[in-house]
Amino acid sequence: MKKADIGLIGLAVMGENLALNMESRGFTVAVFNRTVSKVDDFINGRGAGKQIIGAHCIEEFVAALARPRKVMLMVKAGQPVDDFIELLLPHLEPGDIIIDGGNSFFGDTNRRTRYVEGKGLLYIGAGVSGGEEGALHGPSIMPGGSPTAWPHVRPIFQAIAAKVADGTPCCDWVGPDGAGHYVKMVHNGIEYADMQLIAEAYFVMDRLLGLTPAEMHTVFQSWNNGELNSYLVGITAEILAWRDEETGQPLVEMILDTAGQKGTGKWTSQNALDIGTPAPTIAEAVLARFMSALKEERVAASRLLPGPTPCFEGDRQAFIEEVRQALYASKICAYAQGFQLLKMAAGEYGWDLDYGGLALLWREGCIIRAQFLERIKEAYDADPGLANLLLAPYFRQAIARSQTAWRRVVATAVQNGIPVPAFASALAYYDSYRSSRLPANLLQAQRDYFGAHTYERVDRPRGQFFHTHWTGRGGDTASTTYTA
Repeated sequence: MKKADIGLIGLAVMGENLALNMESRGFTVAVFNRTVSKVDDFINGRGAGKQIIGAHCIEEFVAALARPRKVMLMVKAGQPVDDFIELLLPHLEPGDIIIDGGNSFFGDTNRRTRYVEGKGLLYIGAGVSGGEEGALHGPSIMPGGSPTAWPHVRPIFQAIAAKVADGTPCCDWVGPDGAGHYVKMVHNGIEYADMQLIAEAYFVMDRLLGLTPAEMHTVFQSWNNGELNSYLVGITAEILAWRDEETGQPLVEMILDTAGQKGTGKWTSQNALDIGTPAPTIAEAVLARFMSALKEERVAASRLLPGPTPCFEGDRQAFIEEVRQALYASKICAYAQGFQLLKMAAGEYGWDLDYGGLALLWREGCIIRAQFLERIKEAYDADPGLANLLLAPYFRQAIARSQTAWRRVVATAVQNGIPVPAFASALAYYDSYRSSRLPANLLQAQRDYFGAHTYERVDRPRGQFFHTHWTGRGGDTASTTYTA
């Protein structure tokens, strides 16, 4: 019997679809699942008549693979990944490759890469984006880990990945250790921000302008034909047109306003704090989901806490255009925060990341695919050392055109009591970044007053630190100096 080109463990929807994708590109795939009945169901169902080998135990699974064996795990992140690594190790040989295609935390991938390499094997942590449709027809894939493993999996990964118009696959090597999963984590953080910004645009038009879902369907559809063209804006237009089969009402209005999350946006925010990089819009998007979960408290509070009643007077069509501009400017800031985080992480973890190349990986297949990713690639091609996307000519000019409308939308929402945390945080990020002076001088004075944390002076070279005896009772000993 012909040996399989790759093996896949985990036959939930993503695993099944990836297996079918690989098989459709001419690869023979061996599959295994801890609940063995799922193997038979798949082989006799969606996988019937295809070059897919079903295995009922790890030994049978490994025996079906051509050397070097390539095993892709599509299991829940966390302990299940470690458990399967331990199950596989006794049956694999030096040079074999274990691939984690789930949403694992990059720190775990760092640890697992070292551990598996210590056993003489190779390890890849691959971020896979695109959901179940992408898995079946072509996802964006962000692999990292053991560099010598890449040539062995490259033909498979680039064959199954989404392609742009010229045939370039949305898959390329990212870097060592957990770099692939880190890039996927930041992708998801940007995704959180992008979704929240779109939701706030919807909410402002709903609560302030009184637009119906059908009217907003037309608005988002038109936006998707311009510079906001993206997967998320496109599906938002479709969602707003969808009618509930039971009630005949717009389905979006029948869905409870509590949002879930699987942790990747939270990881992005936590890591930004860990390495000292501002990513407020991503963080606000995570916090907005937490706030949405307080549904019962919010309902009770709505009866007790006063606030303005939304009331709009003016040109509705003109304001809709301003909301579009606010969404675009805020979206630029969200991506700027994500890429600034990637830049800081590269220095922190010793990775050589190709920022323009990463933008190209997201052009098709993934959830944040958008027209302006090409502009990000152009920005880094023009200046590989670009400190922040906001400084690139295209994005600088785009925000210059949009910021008056952006400010008016945020101010109008605040005056009418409509929460827009992502819009507002993106604007605050922009204003903070463009400010040559911030109030941190007072913060440092406060810190030195109560904790002798020292400060730098505007009339002295950077790196010289001073302490004042504010109360007249302090000594000469100062605290250790550190920065964010």
